[in-house]
Amino acid sequence: MGFMWTTFEFLSIFASVLVLGLLAAIVFASYRRTYSYNCHVEAPPVFEDPNSLKPVTCPHILDPAEKYISLIVPAYNEEHRLPGALDETLNYLQERAAKDKSFSYEVVIVDDGSADGTRRVAFDFVKRYTVDNVRVVLLGRNHGKGEAIRKGMLHSRGELLLMLDADGATKVTDLEKLENQIHAVAGKEQKFGDSSASDATLRIADIPIAAFGSRAHLEEKALASRKWYRNFLMKGFHLVVLLAAGPGIRDTQVVQT
Repeated sequence: MGFMWTTFEFLSIFASVLVLGLLAAIVFASYRRTYSYNCHVEAPPVFEDPNSLKPVTCPHILDPAEKYISLIVPAYNEEHRLPGALDETLNYLQERAAKDKSFSYEVVIVDDGSADGTRRVAFDFVKRYTVDNVRVVLLGRNHGKGEAIRKGMLHSRGELLLMLDADGATKVTDLEKLENQIHAVAGKEQKFGDSSASDATLRIADIPIAAFGSRAHLEEKALASRKWYRNFLMKGFHLVVLLAAGPGIRDTQVVQT
């Protein structure tokens, strides 16, 4: 009995320390994010034409859209995985543009302070596809994935804005599923909205819509193929998200207008 009670006390203390550690990590991360935002986030991004080495006018999300879609690719030390993902993405976009002359696109690669050859790889694609179709945002130092996505979207030219991971974890061909949902919701907004929303000149970019692509249906297969420690860390992260933000928050890819 004494042994069981001692074991229970030990587990209780261990659980308490774990929870306190998680809370401390959340507070520290929040403080660091706030400090980084206040000190660094307003540094202007850089667009540079690698052929002329001249700066390119940096657009803003509030400017009139010049492209149908912008694909934002945040990249941090992705020298080796970025080429494969960009090749697949740009091949798909070029095929669509060849079939549909009204389809226009840009790929915005956000280099989040990489220490490897990510910048060189990104600019190689700018040289191949021109700065009108592929652009590189240089953040200078590492801000984190969320800020890289934010900066990329703030300085994109598309009616639709799509975030893609640099490792090619999500197939770009799935974009059309999100597009269909976007247009379906937009059609309902125009049909049942007020007279201004029903204006025939209204563009998809004028209607605030977000579509989320989830890989939740692949979770069982992914759990079976991952290492045990990755599953453990994943569940630990989900616990932190649950404690910090409450239930209902899941890992997603997002496309928005």
